[in-house]
Amino acid sequence: MTGTSKFPSPSASVGSSEPKAGSNLSSLQAARSAVSALTAAGVTDVVISPGSRSAPLAYALAEAEVQGRVTVHVRIDERVAGFTALGLARGGHRPAAVITTSGTAVGELMPAVMEAHHAGVPLVVLSADRPAELHGTGANQTTVQPGIFAEFPASTANVRAGEDPAGAIGAAFDAVSAGSPVGPIHINLQFRDPLIPQDGDAAELAVPVAGRSEELPAEPAATGRDAAALTNQPGTHRAVVVAGDGAGEIAALFARRAGLPLLAEPSSNARFGPNAIGAYRLLLEELGPEIERAVVFGRPTLSRPVAALLARRDVEKAIYVPRPVNWFTAGRRPETIITDLAGLFDFAGAGAPGWLERWQAASAAATAALSALLDGQSELNGLHVADLVWDHTDGNLVLGSSNPIRDLDLMAAPDWHPLDVYANRGLAGIDGTIATAAGIALANGIPTRLLLGDLTFLHDAGALLLGTGEPEPDLQIVVLNDGGGGIFSTLEHGALGEEQAEYTAVVERFFGTPHTVDVSALAAAYGVPHRLVRSVDELDAALDAPIAGRSILEVPVQRASLRDLHARVKSAVQAVLA
Repeated sequence: MTGTSKFPSPSASVGSSEPKAGSNLSSLQAARSAVSALTAAGVTDVVISPGSRSAPLAYALAEAEVQGRVTVHVRIDERVAGFTALGLARGGHRPAAVITTSGTAVGELMPAVMEAHHAGVPLVVLSADRPAELHGTGANQTTVQPGIFAEFPASTANVRAGEDPAGAIGAAFDAVSAGSPVGPIHINLQFRDPLIPQDGDAAELAVPVAGRSEELPAEPAATGRDAAALTNQPGTHRAVVVAGDGAGEIAALFARRAGLPLLAEPSSNARFGPNAIGAYRLLLEELGPEIERAVVFGRPTLSRPVAALLARRDVEKAIYVPRPVNWFTAGRRPETIITDLAGLFDFAGAGAPGWLERWQAASAAATAALSALLDGQSELNGLHVADLVWDHTDGNLVLGSSNPIRDLDLMAAPDWHPLDVYANRGLAGIDGTIATAAGIALANGIPTRLLLGDLTFLHDAGALLLGTGEPEPDLQIVVLNDGGGGIFSTLEHGALGEEQAEYTAVVERFFGTPHTVDVSALAAAYGVPHRLVRSVDELDAALDAPIAGRSILEVPVQRASLRDLHARVKSAVQAVLA
């Protein structure tokens, strides 16, 4: 590598932590500016992995590629993406960039960053991040990303949402002194919603609209209220119990004692009993506006309707924290922290007359509507699979992120519960899921079933490798294979791809990430038995067999019809509630 590469001195920090005066760019405008700064600094190749928070950069890169300013490479695995970019930089003798979404995706780049540091390779890392107001609140896929690579980067910068990143990126390249070693740099870019192009952000624009001013949401003030500040009037309330990941059975017992509806995520291990409400996220649109109070157990991260409920200022909220936790910073969440059950009962009161019964009736109607809809489906889909997996699992159940856990959140009937349900919801990444499930199975020798999507499976396929003589877990891996990233079909990106033809190919490539991997051949390579099931009856029989050793059940489903399926599910439930 020559000494002319435009890289900064080791460990230099060139980014501002506060927004510049007058900076008020939309996320897409900021992303366009970042891409322009990269190309101006000599970057011609960028590797990106699919993600939601990094979506503005994906759209900006798509535009730049059409304009011939950059070549984009898409990889589903951030570890692979990082080393692909490192190879591009090493082979091309010029800087190459890798882009990830927030959370564990950033951590996956550590090996490539370490190699780039020690080999003197100009690897540029752009990590997308949540805005500052969400940090320290326990928001989904939010962690401390600045400084995550320790002393390995030659330069770092943290660009806040709304700020133009061009200056920080340019400074990172220009800060090099003649004799300083070449190495990686890390630019952390915060983005606020909306993450997709809005009116006025035309697809053909090649540069950011620098002078445009848009109203951005103000950072919410952290309340940090004491329990004494609550309006704890005795009596009854239209309250709900929200059980997030790790809540435990105490949440179900509390809801039963207080006579309140229980909205329990699958990995809460509280989704049982008469108060547990099935398909609750579809009921929040109808019954949610009447909620006065919310009692939170564990860490809820799974659904936007629940997040919206907990963000409402007209709802009084308390969170049960009997001992300190490290997933949020004191004063950064809106709920009042209550450490004892007596105080929690005082806050919740009792359910208002008929309140629980209304939720139970709505839950029964919604469940019946879902069953009727699925019974009329000749084509196997993720909801079928989730329903059968839940009903057939009496040992441990591990759930991959993305669609499988959300499908099961709709379908899991509260009249049955596996032994224990696990999911990596700390940062909700798809990485390491097979390895996590294997460890769970080995920990106590309990037969374990893992439900995950094809991209999550492929992301951790290396975990199928067991050294000679290593103990084998009793682990059945159920792979819902729709040939790509199905969850993005149900998000705003799927709507954008359907409704605006100019984005159809971009959404499919950057978010759908289609593939034609032969899962059976991959399983054979690792020596793991594989079975393909194509119908409800075949899957029912396969799941009924005992779990012994490792095996893979592959269930092919259609991704193209996924968005329509979920729209029909919502319509069916709305019809019965009306």
